[in-house]
Amino acid sequence: MIRRTIREWERIAYGSDDAEIPETQADRLAAVARASVFSDRGGEGVLEHGRKGLRARGVVGVIAAPDCQLEILPKIEGGGETAVSDVTRRARLIHMLAVTYDLPIEAGAMTQLGWQHETVLELLIRLFCGKLTDAVRRGMPRHYLEHEDDLPALRGRLNVTRQFSTLALSPQKLACRFDSLSPDIALNQVMRAAVTKLSRVAAAPDNQRALRELSFVYVDVAEVPPSALRWDRIVLDRTNRRWKDLLALARLFLSDRHQQTSAGTIDGHALLFEMNVLFEKYVERILSRALAGTGFRVSSQGGHRHCLYEGEIGRFRTHPDLIVRRGDRIVLIIDTKWKRMTPRIDDPKQGVSQTDVYQGMAYGRLYDCPNVMLLYPHHGGLPPNAILQRFAIASRQAEENFFVATLDLAGAQRDHTAAVRALLTGCLGATAEEEVDA
Repeated sequence: MIRRTIREWERIAYGSDDAEIPETQADRLAAVARASVFSDRGGEGVLEHGRKGLRARGVVGVIAAPDCQLEILPKIEGGGETAVSDVTRRARLIHMLAVTYDLPIEAGAMTQLGWQHETVLELLIRLFCGKLTDAVRRGMPRHYLEHEDDLPALRGRLNVTRQFSTLALSPQKLACRFDSLSPDIALNQVMRAAVTKLSRVAAAPDNQRALRELSFVYVDVAEVPPSALRWDRIVLDRTNRRWKDLLALARLFLSDRHQQTSAGTIDGHALLFEMNVLFEKYVERILSRALAGTGFRVSSQGGHRHCLYEGEIGRFRTHPDLIVRRGDRIVLIIDTKWKRMTPRIDDPKQGVSQTDVYQGMAYGRLYDCPNVMLLYPHHGGLPPNAILQRFAIASRQAEENFFVATLDLAGAQRDHTAAVRALLTGCLGATAEEEVDA
């Protein structure tokens, strides 16, 4: 098995060295990437398939084809960091996924998963297998389901219609309707579907062994295709609440993000995440936790106001990334950008796109919001402390503010929560500080 790890926007050349990838395997990986939902019309939304090598784009995760895997990690750095290992980047990516998708990854478990030797996919599979094994040992959930069967003795209720029609000439049998405690319920069907899917893609021997054992546990549960699973029939109550975390993992594996693909004669699979979207959702979760219990609240991809009107018909609907409200009033709009700001010495605008600035100003005008922010990830090329720079819009004494800020994604989650609180206080002043500290 050939395994290679690169970082977003990096290139890996064709070749046989450990830092290269054989061209035949590269072609297979590129074929799987082209079949992904994240691939754009040109087919290179995930990987650029060049003459001399593959180049990753702004999508991270794992792409796998027979006998080869390519892991793409994000460039997550903290202030003052210059050489961050793949192990650290992998851990930070999984932390972001855990917060964003409510995955059950505790701090203690993160140190025992084997960061050095496995890809993100294998680590998540190992986590799922371990938690599912513990859960079934404590008892698989079962419900009473109605059954119908022809039996030599009465069980439950007699099906009179069937008894005196179909079985009219077979008096030795009784048409019975009865309730039976069965494991064949929607929750277990989801778990079996996840185990079946992962059994086809796991490469680590311990994961393969654990999945084989789990497949025997679910042998009495019907095999339902992922597209036909009845998620709506799963009701979590006090008897099965411990399955909530496993459902979150199963949903991740069975969603479009984890695709089983067949591109021509090349079979493969991919578990991929767009970093633009992941960064936005992560900031939303952290900001929601920071604002819990205050007079502020945050919503994502809301607003939907139009830029232009043609008579009564609105055109060009807008979707600000994050909107912070206090009561009914919008007090801050945040547009997250998964881009690398540059130090001021290299670029007076610090890599901030003029188009992004115009878009933010349009949001402020459309939503009558006095504060707009572009939020970027911090990285090692910037000063150690996170950036929060204020600009007045249109005139020097304007009350409308435009902020350019960064969020340091290194460190623990509590550090990130404190950082977004500081950003909010820096933008909204004493009012925000009083609310957040209350």
